[in-house]
Amino acid sequence: MANDSLKQLLQSHLAWWGLRQFTSDDAYFSWQRETLSPDEIIALLRAVEEKRHGSPASETSFYDATAQPRILPVLYSQRYDYYMAVGPRVADRVDGARSILDVGCGVGILTTFYARQYPDKTVVGIDRSPASIARAQEQATALNLRNVQFECLDLDHRAPALSVDLILATHALLQAEQDPGIPSRSWKTFERAVDGQQQGEFERRTGIGAKLDHLRALLSARGRMIVCEKTRQLARRIPLQRALAARDLGLIEQPELLRYRLVEEIADDGPFFVLGVGTAHERQWNELPEPDEGSPFEGAKLKATSTGPDAPLYENHWPSAQGAWEQLRDRQLIKENTYQEPDGRQLHVELGQAQEGVYLYCANTFDQRQLVIVEPARRGMLEVYYQEIVNSPL
Repeated sequence: MANDSLKQLLQSHLAWWGLRQFTSDDAYFSWQRETLSPDEIIALLRAVEEKRHGSPASETSFYDATAQPRILPVLYSQRYDYYMAVGPRVADRVDGARSILDVGCGVGILTTFYARQYPDKTVVGIDRSPASIARAQEQATALNLRNVQFECLDLDHRAPALSVDLILATHALLQAEQDPGIPSRSWKTFERAVDGQQQGEFERRTGIGAKLDHLRALLSARGRMIVCEKTRQLARRIPLQRALAARDLGLIEQPELLRYRLVEEIADDGPFFVLGVGTAHERQWNELPEPDEGSPFEGAKLKATSTGPDAPLYENHWPSAQGAWEQLRDRQLIKENTYQEPDGRQLHVELGQAQEGVYLYCANTFDQRQLVIVEPARRGMLEVYYQEIVNSPL
């Protein structure tokens, strides 16, 4: 089925659920105020604030509250473009499976979409929010879907009693977004040590290890998994990839990075992994930073390409800033500071002089890099910036 056709079908499906697509915050919040009462909006905001605490109980309470018929379309319309990014990609890859498990299915928006497109397949959705599961089942009944069922189940504690050909886990396995991941060896490198204790601690505190163990046991001999989590940052992507590889899950396709809107906000997400059982897959896991949007560095041309008298000669806030810093000619340190931050990351900041100009370079073990170069006459600006970073790190 053509991807464009799937997108059109998904748009119709989202409209059936009452979801709308917005490109402006003003339009979205105006619709929210028209649709919900002030008390409902206050209750929604309270649930959002409680969810930020990050405990499983607060997350379950949040999803229970947002499964209510009036609140559901308003809240989930914020994720309209997320559904449009993930739904067709998944639906385009389920054809070879007879049985499908959708983990963390929520109210079943995408689960029912997959079931509608493939009535010959058995689809099961699981989620730990009782109200979400009840809403999903009601909607499936309203759509007259006979090939889908839903079960209220917390994967942290147990797995469903079934065997499946395909497991879908999109924004379901790694919800601890506040967890920074695993640091690199030092601020000078993006490499992570192969450290079983460090990896095990990550898997325990995020819960990803137990969940993957439960899911891996459900896959048939030639089973597949589709995984798309909030792991765009290298420090989170690498331990997720290592957790998958340790459970004999290898890449079938080249991972795809996703970008979509949450109304006005741009979200960089993924990677979108398509995985198979067994290690005989040709594609290797990539532990390098993704290609970034940093400015190309040509030291001899910096002054010629400067955009104005008040603009830096060069500025880069991406991982490629490290390569530019390494290319600076005749670097001479003016001052530097390297120390450990409270969350465990190591931070380095240095002010220096090179042939290209006075520079400020920052790097830490969670892959943040920053390089700014200015004319020597503007050194004072970087002196102030240096002190701000030292007193309030990246």
